Amino acid sequence: SSVYVNTEMLLSLDALPYVASRTVDIIAAVEGKFKKCLILDLDNTVWGGIVGDDGWENIQVGHGLGIGKAFSEFQQWVKKLKKRGIIIAVCSKNDEKKAKEPFEKNPEMVLKLDDIAVFVANWENKANNIHTIQSILNISFDSMVFLDDNPFERNMVRENVAGVTVPELPEDPSDYLEFLYSQNLFETASYSEDDKERTKQYQVEAKRVSMQKSFTNDADFLKSLDMVSVVKGFDKFNIPRVAQLSQRSNQFNLRTVRYTDAEIFAIEKNDNYVTFSFTLKDKFGDNGLICVIILNKKNTETLFVDTWFMSCRVLKRGMENFALNTIVEWAKINGFKKIVGEYLPTAKNAMVEQHYPNLGFTKIEGGETMQYVLDVNSYK
Repeated sequence: SSVYVNTEMLLSLDALPYVASRTVDIIAAVEGKFKKCLILDLDNTVWGGIVGDDGWENIQVGHGLGIGKAFSEFQQWVKKLKKRGIIIAVCSKNDEKKAKEPFEKNPEMVLKLDDIAVFVANWENKANNIHTIQSILNISFDSMVFLDDNPFERNMVRENVAGVTVPELPEDPSDYLEFLYSQNLFETASYSEDDKERTKQYQVEAKRVSMQKSFTNDADFLKSLDMVSVVKGFDKFNIPRVAQLSQRSNQFNLRTVRYTDAEIFAIEKNDNYVTFSFTLKDKFGDNGLICVIILNKKNTETLFVDTWFMSCRVLKRGMENFALNTIVEWAKINGFKKIVGEYLPTAKNAMVEQHYPNLGFTKIEGGETMQYVLDVNSYK
């Protein structure tokens, strides 16, 4: 109407949608609401399950598999955004090679690597990785949207990357799309033919840019989480959970020994073994059982780490050090002098290859396997 009042020009009905859409564009641009980039977590966001544990062939995606349908529809939505010029990036806590496998090998995947402008998968914290993505794309943080099913990661990014929009995704993946439509995040941007070529340019740029990290202050963030871990031996309640986790843990698993309920029960009753289970709660919720350590008394001086596995969900939160402090403390009180750890490589556990050296253990030369020793009394 203001157009008419100021110019006495009438608009044809055919032109109205175009004018309205352009007007909304201008308002959105003025208010800084343009979203140019969608950054995606992978496990339980783009597909169901954890690719590092389940493998690319067993993730939940595709129209034949229950909840897989919801993830396929979500991917179709992302693909449409890409066609309209939105930049798609990946930011995942994962081994890069494993994270790419579904895109390369799983025929049910709608999204392919070609659709992803910048693909960042590693074990760094996601705030740093989003800074890396931003340095490659060179767009403002407030034009980015980050989607992650994990409330811990969402808060990590919210608190450390000013400007990024981090929607509070519903818990049920089948509600993702309806919720995202209601947010209206990408409805107003304008597109040109150039946009389609841009993904390729960014892919090249990503290779070129050395991964300079702009570190946020991890220590302060971790302190603000109010983390509480309960440490205890195995009992009737946690034995089934310990066994289940031993059968499912692939990535953070030093020796990858699988145990049944009965075997775990027997270990708990056997005086030659010492057992530790760790749970973790923080201000965002209860992570349940997240770490298991089984020590074997080799002699009166030496403890051997028969089993050490941990949930990847809690990586980079200081749990490795806390767990080590716990077993060193136990060793000191009980008169043991040395702790020996062993790393047995598998196709899936490369991420813990340096676990013992990183914790201050010394390599034992000449053995058939990779073994490391820690002097209990000199450990600070």
